[in-house]
Amino acid sequence: MFTVRTRSSCCRARTGTLHLAHGDVSTPAFVPLATRGAVKTLEPREVEALGYEMVLGNTFHLFLSPGPELIRDLGGLNRFMRWERPIITDSGGFQVFSMGHGGVADEIKGRGHGRTRSQSKGAILAIEEEGVRFRSYVDGSTQFLGPETSMSVQAALGSDIALVLDECTPFHVSREYTLRSMERTHRWLELCLSWHQQHGPEDQAVYGIVQGGVDHELRLESTATVAASACDGIAIGGSLGQDKPQMHEVVAWTTAELDRRAPARPRHLLGIGEIDDLIDCVALGIDTFDCALPTRLGRHGVALVPDPGSRWRLDLVKGRWRESNEPILAGCDCPACSGGFTRAYLHYLLRAGELTGLRLVTLHNLRFIARLMADLRAAIDEDRLPELTKVLTSCTG
Repeated sequence: MFTVRTRSSCCRARTGTLHLAHGDVSTPAFVPLATRGAVKTLEPREVEALGYEMVLGNTFHLFLSPGPELIRDLGGLNRFMRWERPIITDSGGFQVFSMGHGGVADEIKGRGHGRTRSQSKGAILAIEEEGVRFRSYVDGSTQFLGPETSMSVQAALGSDIALVLDECTPFHVSREYTLRSMERTHRWLELCLSWHQQHGPEDQAVYGIVQGGVDHELRLESTATVAASACDGIAIGGSLGQDKPQMHEVVAWTTAELDRRAPARPRHLLGIGEIDDLIDCVALGIDTFDCALPTRLGRHGVALVPDPGSRWRLDLVKGRWRESNEPILAGCDCPACSGGFTRAYLHYLLRAGELTGLRLVTLHNLRFIARLMADLRAAIDEDRLPELTKVLTSCTG
């Protein structure tokens, strides 16, 4: 399902192709979130036109509403949302455990200013060996998510890649808790693979998930366990640290071990999408990423620009852009910039609460990242990744 085309001569970066049921995906690649069956504010043809070949559907949210049976009966998630290219679905573990641990990105959990009273009811009721019982944020009903449940939901959705259920532990828990959680994740891995072997779609790939927190020994143990399993690909999840240097260190431990134990299998880094992290983690050997960052920033009027000093961000809501006749980014081929929309106009739309403003900035952000990933792929193929990295990290807008 995965072929490596080029390996960098100076780091673990590589280019390749995922061969999936609904088409090929060039790697390294960024995967936009289609949390509830839609990339927020956009329709599928727009997402594909921006340069994307795969999106991520959220098993937890689709499980609760509209439900896997309805989506299956209507032809699967691809047909339901009118996206004809590959889909990866997460297991639901991140979202359900977020209700217990807290402090996880609001975007992934689906929080927002319009959250209703019923959506505040979500809570973990019990974590058991068989799975997790929790209260639905949709209607307050008691629900259960276990390894077999997660796999059956993802089978009904018909995604190209399904992720096994894992217990997602945050940074602040003890090593003992992290160890117990990791061992449960490993047991769930085998249950997920067994269920899928007997009942899963033949053309659906399955990724295992490496856990272990920020403990070097546990990360290596989890990497070895997942690599020894029959999974088709490997995702890196859980707490990656309290700052970027620690996160990059944890990713480096894992990809170094994967180079030893599973060099031919694809690697997905869960929930990471800051521009500098994409650049650094591609160099560490990550093949695919998913994150809410570009769409979340877009809906807050923040555009992505080549300016590391401002964390790659341009806040168009600020008053300084009220009379600016500039585009978001000169030379950008996104619909907002190539269409001639000025910072002043976007500032006006955003201040007025017009949805068109949110859409245009979201289109820009997604195109910015798609172009970045294409540039990284070309640089790896031409063995000039260090030179590109230097340019990207030293530019000033």
